[in-house]
Amino acid sequence: MDILLVASAFNSLSQRVFAELSDEGHHVDVVLATHGPDAVRAAVRETSPELIVAPMLKSALPEDVWREHTCLIVHPGPPGDRGPSSLDWAIAEEAPEWGVTVLQAEAAMDAGDVWADATFTVPPTGKSDLYRNEVADAATAAVLLAVRRYADGSYKPRPQSEPGIHVVWRDLFRQEQRRIDWENDDTATVLRKLRGADSQPGVRDEICGQEVFLHGGHPEDRLRGEPGELLATRAGALCRATRDGAVWIPELRPRKSSGDPAPFRRPAASVLAGFPAPSGSGPGMPGTRERPYWLPEIAAPLELPPDRTTWSDIRYRQRGPLGFLTFSFPGGAMSTTHCRRLLAAWRYALTRPTSVLVLGGARDFFSNGIHLNVIEASDDPAVESWSNLNAMNDLVEAVLRTTDRLVVAALGGNAAAGGVMLALAADEVWCRTGGVLNPHYRTMGLYGSEYWTYSLPRRVGAETAERLTTEALPVSAATAGRIGLVDRLVPAGPQEFAAEVERLAADLAGDPDLPRRITAKATARHADELQRPLAEYRRVELARMRAVFDDPAAPYHALRSAFVRKLPNGSARPLATRGAK
Repeated sequence: MDILLVASAFNSLSQRVFAELSDEGHHVDVVLATHGPDAVRAAVRETSPELIVAPMLKSALPEDVWREHTCLIVHPGPPGDRGPSSLDWAIAEEAPEWGVTVLQAEAAMDAGDVWADATFTVPPTGKSDLYRNEVADAATAAVLLAVRRYADGSYKPRPQSEPGIHVVWRDLFRQEQRRIDWENDDTATVLRKLRGADSQPGVRDEICGQEVFLHGGHPEDRLRGEPGELLATRAGALCRATRDGAVWIPELRPRKSSGDPAPFRRPAASVLAGFPAPSGSGPGMPGTRERPYWLPEIAAPLELPPDRTTWSDIRYRQRGPLGFLTFSFPGGAMSTTHCRRLLAAWRYALTRPTSVLVLGGARDFFSNGIHLNVIEASDDPAVESWSNLNAMNDLVEAVLRTTDRLVVAALGGNAAAGGVMLALAADEVWCRTGGVLNPHYRTMGLYGSEYWTYSLPRRVGAETAERLTTEALPVSAATAGRIGLVDRLVPAGPQEFAAEVERLAADLAGDPDLPRRITAKATARHADELQRPLAEYRRVELARMRAVFDDPAAPYHALRSAFVRKLPNGSARPLATRGAK
């Protein structure tokens, strides 16, 4: 069937629906609603779709479009739920279970007939993580069911006036409702408010006399202070005291009206470093761009003791012959500092006596490669791009050169660009069945690095590698498994993924054939090095990338800035298409 996706952004959910509908054999085109109603109308005329699906829409479809075509809207709430902030309300009200509804577009918002719906359990996690995982799982299943029902032609969608459907209108969830009362809110309440706005829109607050938005929140188990007091920094995050504890806030975003030249999300400590020090914080000392001088940097041990529950974005643990190096960076972006810290942790993991080392394994993003926000905020984005890319290359090379044990990359969520290549440096890639991979760099105007010219062709072949990097389209976990990009699909929910990876890794460590595999891997790496050294792959890739970084007119700089600052960019024509008519 010819399907047109209309989306306000080609985000994680839009990409997953696109990829899985394509897997079902449909011809799928995509147009961004942000280009305006005329662009949507033009796409409809050009593609002549049999069905229109809107997996993520912030504005209404043009009336003439939904009156003339069947248009299915994905609403992140159960049947009867209406309004623009469904997930925010679900988190704020601590709903144990929530749903997704696929309904037909009509004049009243979210009031159309129901084509399909699905439910899911709401875990204690951030809204963006919930959206990319439990919501995406339920939404994709509901969309596929709705499309099958529509194609069959015999299904009659249910009106929301049916008995059993309780209609509830939920207003826009505003900043007044998100506001943290540091004097009176307990830690659980603070965390709920932070997690309910972790990606967008953030929680508006004031720090050092500057108005900012707080993004993300994690509990701290030992540090304490006066409510609202800034206590410490750790790995770019900021620790702030609550009435009965403390929380770690990974990212801050200055208000656009503040005059800050980088009014977008980035590591909290680096934003704070640009603020004037509070009175009583001691004599002025040279600070850094990454953290304020007047707060202590309190590191967490890489191997966290069982009695600790503090936040850390990189952790190592060992279970007999198994080593697990987990990491979780906001948005999957890895700055120069992130890469260097993860490389140091990798080197530590290699000192431990294990036969299987698992990299990743946490829920949500694996990695999306270099940190465009940090690059955009730097004094010289070209220089920082170069530093970040080389740090990423150093990390990937270390994984590629690990030949004394078997390495598994465990992808609990999505991965893109250099993050995919980091995974491909492992011996085996395990991916949760809900994952989406973007093994390309082209949409950011880049050739790419991280040894992709070595790793990608050796897995999928030169022809498929060329297609993946030039088409620049998302790939579902199922397709990734079919073409050899992924070795094992893990059919587990987001909450169960880590435990299932541990079980599978234990099976792998107990395989009598494992010693032979490790020996064979070392032999193959030596043979590959003799044929063409890794240093040569790196030299050629980096030469292409350096030319782009050093060219102020290269599209990369405008694309990066538009992406980070959420500015309109690109053609109004359909931006993605897959499948044959």
